[in-house]
Amino acid sequence: MPDTALPLDPAMLPHSAGAAIMRGAAGKCPRCGGTHLFAGGLKPVERCRMCGQNWTLHAADDFPPYIAILLTGHLMAPVIIGLGKMESLPAWAMMLIALAMAAALIAAILRPAKGGVIALQWWLGMQGFAGHAGKVEAGVA
Repeated sequence: MPDTALPLDPAMLPHSAGAAIMRGAAGKCPRCGGTHLFAGGLKPVERCRMCGQNWTLHAADDFPPYIAILLTGHLMAPVIIGLGKMESLPAWAMMLIALAMAAALIAAILRPAKGGVIALQWWLGMQGFAGHAGKVEAGVA
């Protein structure tokens, strides 16, 4: 599978790392922004249907779950403190509410985190994207 993508109008390319990350976090192709980055769940498509970018080159590994856990912990801390101050709430109910909220937050954050990490790797030319970084293609570097 060739690593090069189809030529693309420079106006379609993101012009900053933030723009590329936002496209990835939204589940869109970080390069063209025109189609889906994920085939289903957390598995990225092999190639973008519009621009032909190869997304199998990424190595997001454990960083997206780390981001999801870090954000969930910071968002849940005040909730858990608030629940703990409620004297009328039994401990088992507090634990059940906190567990359900934490699981929902991690599930909601994980896919955008993975899309953002893939986009950042592409933008910076990291891992399998070495030699054809997005910022070089966009003329920013």
